Amino acid sequence: MQTVTLIPGDGIGPEITEAVVKILKEAGAEIEWDIQEAGADVSEKEGSPLPQRVIESIKRNKTALKAPVTTPIGKGFRSVNVALRKELDLYANLRPCKNIEGIKTRFDNVDIVIVRENTEDLYAGIERKIDENTAESIKIITRHASKRIAKFAFDYAVKNNRKMVTAVSKANICKLSDGLFLECTKEIAKNYPDIEYREILVDNLCMQLVQNPEKFDVLVLPNLYGDIVSDLCAGLIGGLGVAQGANIGIDAAVFEPVHGSAPDIKGQNKANPTALLLSAIEMLKHINQQDIALKIEKALYKTIKDGNILTPDLGGISSTKEFTTEIIKNLK
Repeated sequence: MQTVTLIPGDGIGPEITEAVVKILKEAGAEIEWDIQEAGADVSEKEGSPLPQRVIESIKRNKTALKAPVTTPIGKGFRSVNVALRKELDLYANLRPCKNIEGIKTRFDNVDIVIVRENTEDLYAGIERKIDENTAESIKIITRHASKRIAKFAFDYAVKNNRKMVTAVSKANICKLSDGLFLECTKEIAKNYPDIEYREILVDNLCMQLVQNPEKFDVLVLPNLYGDIVSDLCAGLIGGLGVAQGANIGIDAAVFEPVHGSAPDIKGQNKANPTALLLSAIEMLKHINQQDIALKIEKALYKTIKDGNILTPDLGGISSTKEFTTEIIKNLK
């Protein structure tokens, strides 16, 4: 039995969390949940949207499943996601993007994995106002961070039978910073002779992704490009409602959907739990419960392919609970 930190979040978070927990239980997942509240509602009670108890729980359990949380606006609180990444050194953002049969998209052959460096680049937040007309942001790229994200990408490719890793940069312009990133990825690539290594400029990549996405396999990118490209790839497979995510470090991993907390449909029983469920499936693989993960994955894919019971965002008229019940039925 594996203990996993569970952060139900706010907005639609508790609804889709309830759905996913129920599906995992019915599938036979060997998980004991350590429930930790975080987000906007918690900040009013405890003075922070991310209390230290949440961090300690994840450090203790090594693995967390997190629903969307709302970070209060205009109250000085930092993003919960950014804070988690920094506190736990979750240096790799993993975003698999694969077509799901039954979801109509412009392409039906997308199977891309985004590996985004999570700790530096412009997201280091080093900014200053030079004068009233000029502001400056510092882009940080280090050898340490670049080499470990490259190694993560190649290790992922090997473990998941991927054939190619493409490093993405703008090294023709950012010759020193992105140049260092490419230097490091090339160095790491030499240790993986069975994995094809390529390089591409980020603007060219974006053009090719909306023309021939099937050309790409695993993409490894610095933080800013990774943020942008991962959402682009989510658009190729149907949007953020079906986009899973994970933030992974040496000592901990947090699995979460990419979408927000959607407070406008809170409590209406029509939220789509697919992205959180896909994140939970990736989590099950991470904690070596692959058989359960594949069982749930097949049930989810069958539900969407059949198209009889779907939430409104997927083109249906069914509720969150009806969609959940249908997935559970397809587990049998």
